[in-house]
Amino acid sequence: MSDTTELPTTAQPRRVTGAPSTMGDDHQLNTTTLIRHAARTYGEQPIVYRTADDGWAKYSYADAYARIQRGANLLTDLGVVPGDRVGVLDWNSRRHFELYWSIPGTGAVMIQINLRLGPEDLSYVLTDSETTVVCVDESLLPIAEAVAPLVSQVRTWVIMSDRPMSEITTSLDNAVHFEDLLAVSEETFEWPEIDESSAFAACYTTGTTGRPKGVFYSHRSVCLHTYALTQATGMGVGDCVMLITPMFHGSGWGLPQAAAYNAAGIVLPGRYRAEDTKPLVDAMIREKVTVANGAPAIFNPMLEYLKTMGTPPDFTGARFMSGATEPSLTLMQGLYELTGAEVVHAYGATETSPLVTLNRFKPSVRESMSDEQLFELKRKQGLPVSGVDIVIIDGIGNIAPHDGNSQGEICVRGPWITTSYNAMSEDELEGRFIDGYWRSGDAGTIDEHGYLKVTDRIKDVIKSGGEWISSIDMENLLLSHEDIADAVVVGLAHPKWQERPFVLAVPNPGHTIVLDSVHAHLSSAFADWQLPEAIEVVEEIPRTSVGKFDKKRIRAEYADYYNA
Repeated sequence: MSDTTELPTTAQPRRVTGAPSTMGDDHQLNTTTLIRHAARTYGEQPIVYRTADDGWAKYSYADAYARIQRGANLLTDLGVVPGDRVGVLDWNSRRHFELYWSIPGTGAVMIQINLRLGPEDLSYVLTDSETTVVCVDESLLPIAEAVAPLVSQVRTWVIMSDRPMSEITTSLDNAVHFEDLLAVSEETFEWPEIDESSAFAACYTTGTTGRPKGVFYSHRSVCLHTYALTQATGMGVGDCVMLITPMFHGSGWGLPQAAAYNAAGIVLPGRYRAEDTKPLVDAMIREKVTVANGAPAIFNPMLEYLKTMGTPPDFTGARFMSGATEPSLTLMQGLYELTGAEVVHAYGATETSPLVTLNRFKPSVRESMSDEQLFELKRKQGLPVSGVDIVIIDGIGNIAPHDGNSQGEICVRGPWITTSYNAMSEDELEGRFIDGYWRSGDAGTIDEHGYLKVTDRIKDVIKSGGEWISSIDMENLLLSHEDIADAVVVGLAHPKWQERPFVLAVPNPGHTIVLDSVHAHLSSAFADWQLPEAIEVVEEIPRTSVGKFDKKRIRAEYADYYNA
C-alpha cells in the first residue's frame, strides 16, 4: 500500500445514524463481567501466587471471586462510593489482582501507583487524581509513610499483610488492616451496572520531562482492549498467563483482564528483581506458562539463566510479549532456538491502554520470506490490532506512504486511545493531539505489508550533518556484538556535525569492548560517517522507573563530551 490516497485520513470521520437495532445496546460494558464469567463457568481454574516469604501458593477463580466480593464490601464499608479514587501500592500480588476487580466494580476508580516514583511525583499523582483511600502492601509502608505528609486528602490507608495488625508498626494515621476488614465483610456483593464511559482505572505517565500525566481508562475501553488483545495473542482457556510487567503500569498491559476474560490459568510473581529471574523461570516451567509479558531487561537475564540449565525447558507455543525497548535479534533467536518460545514484539504506551501493534506473522509473509527474513521482520513493532488506526505524519503534516522508508510521527486513535489528560487545560493539551489522534512522539515507518517500525523517539533521533541516525537500530546491532551485554546510543552536541552518536556499553563478563571492533560490527548496517566516535564502558546503564533507557539523564551527564 504505497499510494497515500489509500491511507486513512486524519480528519475526524463523519457520524451518521442508521436504522435502530433490536439488541440490548443499553447494556453497559463493565469489567466486572469478565471475572464474574470466569468464576461462574471456570471456577476451578488455578491462580498461582507468590507469598510474602517467597514461597508459592494456589487458589481458584472461585476462591478469588469470593474475596473480590468481600473486597468490594470492604471498600463500601470504608465509605467508598462511585467516582471515588482508590490507590493501590503493591507488587504483582494476589491482593492486587483482587483489587483490579473490587475497586472498579463498585464504580470507584483504581489509581495505579508506580512504586518506583519519588515522594514528590507520588504526592502529585495522588493529589491530581484526588485519591482518598490507598491500599498498600506492608513491604511498601516506607514509601507510603514518606508521601503521607504531602497528601492530606488521603483519609484512609489500608495495610495489606498476612501478619496481624498487632505486629505491624507504622506512622500512618487512620491505618486499617485489609485482612481483618475482609474477614468481617459480607460474602456477596450486588454489582451495579456502571455507565461504561465511567473510569475503570488511571495510570500516570512516567516521561522524563514534566509532571506525570493522568490517563483514565473507561470500562468500555478496557473491555474492547481485552477483546482485541485476546484476538491478537490467540489467548484461550488452555493458556497459563504469567503477569511479569508491573500491574501498576498500563493495567499490566491488559493481561490481567485478558487472562480473566479467557479464564486462563494465572501466575502472579509478587515481588521480584530483574536480575534475579530464577524464581520466575522456575515457576514458568513448573506451571507450564504459555503467555507472559515483560521487557528485554527481564527476558535477557532469563535467557542467560536458561542457558545454564542442563536440559532447557520446552516452551514451544509460548508467546512472550516484549515491550519498553526493542528486543534484539540475539534475544529473539536465542529464546526460540533454546526453548521454542516466541518473543512477540509489541508497541503501545500508557495513553493507548497500551496495545497498538503486535508482531505476528501474516500468512502472506510467512509464505514469502525466509527464516532469516522473518526474524529480521520480528524487529518491527508489528501489525495494528483491530480497532485502532495508525498514520505516520511527516514533518510538513502529510501522511507518509506505506513504503517502509518514509518516516514521520506515529499518530494513533481508537476506542482505547486517550483523547485528553486528567485536569489539563486546552492550552496544556495543545500539540498533543491532532484530529482525534494521539501524537506518540515516536518516529516510524509502515512497510508495504502493514508492519510498523519505530525508528526512534523524535527527540532521540541523532541529527548529524543534516542526516538522521536511528539510535534504536544501532543499539540493537550493538547487542549482537559478542563483547557487549547492554548498550545505549544517544546523540551528543558536536562542534562540527551538530550531533554525533555516543555509546554507553556494559561488557559481557570477562570481555573487553574495543572501539575498532565495534565499528567493524556496525559497518554491516551503518555508513562510516554514522559510526560513533566514542564508547564509554560502564557497569550499569541508567534507566527510568519502567525500565527504559534514561536518555535525558545520559545526555545531560555527557553533554560536553564532544565539546571538551
